[in-house]
Amino acid sequence: MLQRLVIRNYAIIDHLAIEPHKQLNTVTGETGAGKSIILGALSLILGERADTSVLINKQDKCVVEACFDVKDNEAFRATLEEEELDDEDLCIIRREINVSGKSRAFINDTPVTLNVLNKLTGLLVDLHQQFGHLAFEDDHFQMDVVDAIAANGAQRKLYQEAFRQYKRITNQLDQYRAQQAQWQKEADYKQFLFEELEQASFKENEIEEAEQKLKQLAHAERIISVLQSGMNMLEDGEQPLVNELKRIAHQFQSIGDVMTEIKPLNERLLSAYAELKDIASELAFLESKVSVDPALMLELQSKTDLGYKLCKKHGVRTTTELLSIHADLATELKATLDLHEKIEELTKAQAEAYVHVLDEAKKLSEQRAMTAPQIAEKINSLLHLVGMPNAQFKIEVKRLDHPNELGNDSVQFLLDANKSGQLLPVYKAASGGEMSRIMLCIKSLTAKAMHLPTLIFDEVDTGISGEAAKQVGILLHELGGHHQVICITHQPQVAAKGAKHFFVYKDFDAKDRMTTKVRVLKPEERVLAIAQMIGGEKPSDAALQNARELVVA
Repeated sequence: MLQRLVIRNYAIIDHLAIEPHKQLNTVTGETGAGKSIILGALSLILGERADTSVLINKQDKCVVEACFDVKDNEAFRATLEEEELDDEDLCIIRREINVSGKSRAFINDTPVTLNVLNKLTGLLVDLHQQFGHLAFEDDHFQMDVVDAIAANGAQRKLYQEAFRQYKRITNQLDQYRAQQAQWQKEADYKQFLFEELEQASFKENEIEEAEQKLKQLAHAERIISVLQSGMNMLEDGEQPLVNELKRIAHQFQSIGDVMTEIKPLNERLLSAYAELKDIASELAFLESKVSVDPALMLELQSKTDLGYKLCKKHGVRTTTELLSIHADLATELKATLDLHEKIEELTKAQAEAYVHVLDEAKKLSEQRAMTAPQIAEKINSLLHLVGMPNAQFKIEVKRLDHPNELGNDSVQFLLDANKSGQLLPVYKAASGGEMSRIMLCIKSLTAKAMHLPTLIFDEVDTGISGEAAKQVGILLHELGGHHQVICITHQPQVAAKGAKHFFVYKDFDAKDRMTTKVRVLKPEERVLAIAQMIGGEKPSDAALQNARELVVA
């Protein structure tokens, strides 16, 4: 709800402040007094572009500031949070245009872009000049109207929950299928690599050990020769070293009784004897392991060739790294199989979710199809009252090929304004004034069911008078019982229905400049203003009495 609007240095407005009533506010004044200029200033708050031509004083900036009570506007506060702006019960929106023409916008003193400003203020103010025809082109608005009057709120939430679940499953399924398609391009090659490593069946360090064994086999004759030479010197020769040590030990032992100092040396000699005998035994064992085996050499050569070929292919150097690649390929191939199972599960879940969506959509469709003719009938009745006796309004509900976030229907408001026999979308068939009255009729029906921002009607009563103007006033008054409404009017029947009456006029300021001013009319001033709307500058007693009756009514 708009609590206060302040305009400074805009067109012929030097400075003015307006504090609207929370219900219906009527704005009157002579043609050219500046009523539309006030709306022009307000449109800056709504994100419209402007330049220095709006400055009355070229040495000072233009400032338009509006304060809104937003504590009950959940959609607005949620959008504030999305845009990471301060959320308070009172929201101050300010637009400044400096002398160079540069424009700045602020929400709660935080700079914002015009796009953000427009997005947010669209949830605060509905100015039919810029929004009326757009609303009739907006599928959401037309659907919201039908669902609000049909009391489809609860069912629509159930449907949207089902639709969101279906979309979540579909999005996940699309991701999995894209992943599967990507994997499938490489799957055959990965399978080949895996089978190649699987067939090689390497064990830990097998390539390195085979290479070492192969080197031994390649030098087997020299190794055997060296080992045999060692054994000959130690045990098998004509004078083996082991036997000589044993003989010396016996000689040392024979003099041990007469030379005790020899005993430690003899023990060391016996220790060396035992160590050399053990070495001779191990040399014999090593010789037994070494053989010249061409078949084994061929087998080991084949193993190492395969191993290093695969290492080069995969860009690694060791058996351990090859085994790691083998394990990774196994994991990836298993993941491919798991993904296939997930896709099968999600495909089934998607089908079930889609059936649920269609079931919930059917309930919405039935209610919409039943309610649409009733709504059209009520709107036709109201249109006849507000000066459109030849109008035929129809709501067309069509089934979609595929459901969307609003259901399985499209809703289109159609109009034949003059019994032409041709129904067209409202935004194509209605004039600006007619569109305003149609919007008024629609919003009067939805006032209790829908949350609406501050509603502003600019001369919604253009081209009508008498009973039609009276009915427009009644509808505006009823609408004001549920929402804040501001209406610029030239009709006394409408002006008299306001909870607060603003009078716009021109006057000279201290610098002898003609500026637009606004004041709230007191009860007697209001009667006089309405009487002047009826009977001219000097209204008759009858006109004054008629004005009093209108205000009381």
